Formats: sequence, structure tokens, C-alpha cells
Amino acid sequence: MLTADHQITNGKGFCIMNNKGLIKEIFVMTLADAITAIAVFFFLVPSHTSISSISGPLTGSQELDAVCYVLVVSIGLAMLFNMNASSGGLDIVAKIMNKYLHVDLGKAMSLSGMCVALSSAFVYDKKTVVLSVLGTYVNGIVLDYFIFDQNVKRRVCIITKKEEELREFIINNLHSGATIYEAIGAYNFEKHNEIITIVDKREYQALMNYISSSDPGAFITVYKVSDIRYRPKKISA
Repeated sequence: MLTADHQITNGKGFCIMNNKGLIKEIFVMTLADAITAIAVFFFLVPSHTSISSISGPLTGSQELDAVCYVLVVSIGLAMLFNMNASSGGLDIVAKIMNKYLHVDLGKAMSLSGMCVALSSAFVYDKKTVVLSVLGTYVNGIVLDYFIFDQNVKRRVCIITKKEEELREFIINNLHSGATIYEAIGAYNFEKHNEIITIVDKREYQALMNYISSSDPGAFITVYKVSDIRYRPKKISA
């Protein structure tokens, strides 16, 4: 039974955690906007290309400016997208396409940005138009890489002699879930249990290190998982 003092303490702790999360969120969003602004001011505007939602030589080369812009702005946009935010440009259109048409954010940015890039034909020369179109396309690819490569999870399938120890490690150390299937070998019809778990990058490294030390002869297959949808189980106290 919790006393009033415990409840007050927990309430204060919850508020502190919320405040820390809010401060972190504001800091990351501000940093992401700053990165996007730097990319536009130093690379896009001097190059006079039209990539995504803004028209515009720091490096002295139009091509190099466009490349630098794509790399830098993709980092900023990826940070915003991962926080379900936007910079207020065509990425809003991209998020709408992602939500209702289920188009990847990078591809959505490329498609919506192409309209702006092609419109530069009325103002700039052919070289600028080509750079704008190519830059917009590459921007979508790089953006998808920064978004999905950071969030990608791995589906790890393991057959090991130390099944119970591995199961406990996944549940108690990684605080993750697992599914156990019965597998039958095709060569001699020997039965084994296969443990399947889905982990992030940090958990994957810890899992591989544990298996390497506990059972180097374990049979492991790994698949990349880009999306997971499920209803978390409620753990009774």
C-alpha cells in the first residue's frame, strides 16, 4: 500500500521526468531546425537550385552545394520526422501523403519536391533544372536512409542448446519478448526449438555478444524489420 508521501514523491518524479523529456524534445527540434536552416542558407540558396520546398556558392560549385545541401538537410528533416514534427515546408505534404497514401516519407518528399524542382525550368537554365530534379530524388533516398536505418529492427531466429538460458536473457536482460517454435531438421528429422525475437540495434549487439559467449555453435538467422504493429501486453503486478 502506498502512503501519501510515496504518492507525492512519485508525482514529483513523474513531473521531473516529463520536464526532462520536454526539454530534450525542444532541444532536438531546435537543433533539427537549425541544421535545416544552415543547409538552406549556406548551400541551397547560393547554388540557385530548387530542391524540395525552397529555391536558391559557398563551395564555389553548384553541384557540390547541392550535394552538401541534400546530406545536411536530410539529417535535420530525419530528426524532425522521427519526432513526428516538420519544418513547415513541403515535408507537411509528405507527411500527409505518408499518413493517407502510406507512401514512405522519403519518396513522398521526392514526389512533392519534383513539382517545385520542375517549376525552376521557367526561371533557371537547363543545368539548374537537372540538378534540382536529381537533388530532389537523392534527397528522398537519403532521407529514407536516415529515418529507417535508425529505426530498423532485426528479427533474430536462434536454435541453441541453451534455450532456457537464452529465453531468460531476452526477457530479463533485454526486457524484450520472444516466440518459440518447434523446428524439425530436414536431414535427420531432429527436433529443436527455435527462439524468435525482434530487437533494436543496441539489443542486437548485446544478444549477439551473449550468444557468442554462451553457445558459439548456435544456429542464427537475422532479418531486417522496417515496421512493427502490435498491441503491447499488460503485465500484471
